[in-house]
Amino acid sequence: MTDANAAALDGRGKNFRINGDRLWDALMEMAEIGPGVAGGNNRQTLTDEDAEGRRLFQSWCEAEGMTMGLDKMGNMFARHEGTDPSLPPVMVGSHLDTQPTGGKYDGVLGVLAGLEIVRTLNETGVKTKHPIEVVNWTNEEGTRFAPPMMASGVFTGMHTLEWAYAREDSDGKSVGDELARIGWIGDEEVGAREMAAFFELHIEQGPILEDEGIEVGVVTHGQGLNWLQVTLTGRESHTGSTPMPKRKNAGLGMARITQLVDEIAWSHAPNAVGAVGHCDVYPNSRNIIPGKVVFTIDFRAPEQEIIDDMESRMRHGSEKICEDLGLTMEIEQAGKFDPVKFDDNCVSAVRNAAVRLGYTHRDLVSGAGHDACWINRVAPTAMVMCPCVDGLSHNEAEEITKDWAKASTDVLFHAVLETAGIVDD
Repeated sequence: MTDANAAALDGRGKNFRINGDRLWDALMEMAEIGPGVAGGNNRQTLTDEDAEGRRLFQSWCEAEGMTMGLDKMGNMFARHEGTDPSLPPVMVGSHLDTQPTGGKYDGVLGVLAGLEIVRTLNETGVKTKHPIEVVNWTNEEGTRFAPPMMASGVFTGMHTLEWAYAREDSDGKSVGDELARIGWIGDEEVGAREMAAFFELHIEQGPILEDEGIEVGVVTHGQGLNWLQVTLTGRESHTGSTPMPKRKNAGLGMARITQLVDEIAWSHAPNAVGAVGHCDVYPNSRNIIPGKVVFTIDFRAPEQEIIDDMESRMRHGSEKICEDLGLTMEIEQAGKFDPVKFDDNCVSAVRNAAVRLGYTHRDLVSGAGHDACWINRVAPTAMVMCPCVDGLSHNEAEEITKDWAKASTDVLFHAVLETAGIVDD
C-alpha cells in the first residue's frame, strides 16, 4: 500500500462506484437458498443448503472469469488476476453460512460485496497490480459445529485440521464427514495461501451507526472475549417447607452473580460489556429450591487489562456471595479471544475511502468475533461496517437498506483498490 495508490484514487477514482442494484439483487437471490420461517435464512454450515449457496456463488464467480481455489476446510478462494500474478492477493470476503434463525445479510454481504467489486472491475476495465481474491470462510457462525470462526482459525494455526474435522454436531455428525458429504472438501493445504491484506465488510450487529445517522463504520479494534462457566452447588429442598435460614439456594447465587456481572461491566462503560447468557438449573422443578446451577459469563472489552479486571472482580465477588449463601463454586474457562487491533495502514485505507467518497463515517470497536479477527494474526487486516436496523442480528428480522449496502461496499471497493494498486493503461 503506497501514498501513490491513494493519490491515484483521489485524482481520478472518486467516481469509482459499485452497482448497488446488482449487489442487492445478488443478496436477495442468495437469500432464496435456505429460507427461514420468518423472512430470514437457515443455511447452516455444511448442510445441503450451504452446498447450494456455495454452488451459486461459484457460478457467479466463474461467470466473471475468476478461478476457484478450495482448501481442506472448504474455504473458497475466487481469484481475479492482477497485472502481476506473482504478487500475493488482496483478499476480501466473509461467510455464507447463517444461524438457524439468521438474517439475509450477516456475513453474506461481505462475500457478495467482494463479488460486486470484481464485477465492477470487469465492467469498467480497471486493472489492479495485485490479484484480488474473494473468500468464503467455512463455519464462521459455529452454531452447528462449535467453535465459531472455525475454518479461519485453522487457516491461521489456532486449530489443527484434525481437531476441526473431529468436531461433532448434536446428531454426532463430524465436520470432516459432512464436508466430504456435501462435496466441498478441497485438496489445498489450509493456510498455505499467502495474502497481501484482508478486508471484511460486515453488518454492525449493533445500533451505533443507525442511532447516529452514520453510513459507514471504520473498525479499528475487535473486542476481546472471556467466557467463564460457573457451577454453583447448594442443596435441593422443598420450596414450601424449608425455612429461609436453612436454604442453600444455588439459583439465588446465580441471580446475585448475574447482578454483579452487570455492575462490573457498567464500571468499564462504554466499551466493555458483560452478561450471563446460557444457564442450566437443576432439578428445574417448580417446588424444589435449585441445588445446582451451571451458567456462562461473557465478558468483552477492547483492552486485555479490562477483561482481566472484570474476571478478577467477578471471582472475588462471587466467592463472597457463595460464602454468604453456603454454596460451593467451580469456575472453568469456556472460551477466550484476545483483543484485536487492526492494521493501521488497512484502517487508513478504509477511512481514506470514506472521506474520498463523501460518506459519513466513524471509528468503531467490533463487539462480535469475525474471521477478520483471526486473519489479523497472519496478514494486515481491517473491517468495514454497515448499519443495521435497530442493531438487530442473528435474527430473521435482521434488516439493512440498499443505500447502506452500497455505501459500505463503495468504501470497501476503494480500500481494496488503494491496497491492490490501480494500474494505468
